[in-house]
Amino acid sequence: MQDPGGLGVSPPAREKSGIRAWLRDLALSIGVSAFIIVFLYQPVRVEGTSMLPLLEDQDRLFINKMAFRIGDIQRGDVVVFQYPRDHSKSYIKRVIGLPGDRVRIDHGRVYVNGETKVEKYVPPRFMDDRSQPEMTIPNKEYFVMGDHRSISSDSRDFGPVERSLIYGKAAFVYWPIEQLGVVR
Repeated sequence: MQDPGGLGVSPPAREKSGIRAWLRDLALSIGVSAFIIVFLYQPVRVEGTSMLPLLEDQDRLFINKMAFRIGDIQRGDVVVFQYPRDHSKSYIKRVIGLPGDRVRIDHGRVYVNGETKVEKYVPPRFMDDRSQPEMTIPNKEYFVMGDHRSISSDSRDFGPVERSLIYGKAAFVYWPIEQLGVVR
């Protein structure tokens, strides 16, 4: 059968070619998406209010899973990790102390290596008056705290978090739209 458009290809052959191209593009898209989600960025949902005002309950964000494979964890990073007492749960907190740091909390005021830590991300209404004696953070462990100090379960309760349990850095809030932006 001659192609009515004069291209020499019959309509069924063109349809097969179109379907094949569509399936190829779909498979490529799924493969790239899977690669991004498995190795680079993962969508997560915040459950709870321990990171207010930065992150709210039910916010949706992407975490960067490669950030700490190619770079170091820094004080102030917002990290996602497996809860040390139940690895089936994940927590999101801010890094306060690095391995080797001396961390002390006196009536809510945080001291790292003897210096008062200025924490602009903790509004006065979210502070608490808990104290904790000075401790030196062990090698390959990190002291983490929620920004909403008065309700956060964090390293003050379960101790420093092993490096092997930290699997991502909060990167970008994508929902709700009003919260859209980079996590700092």
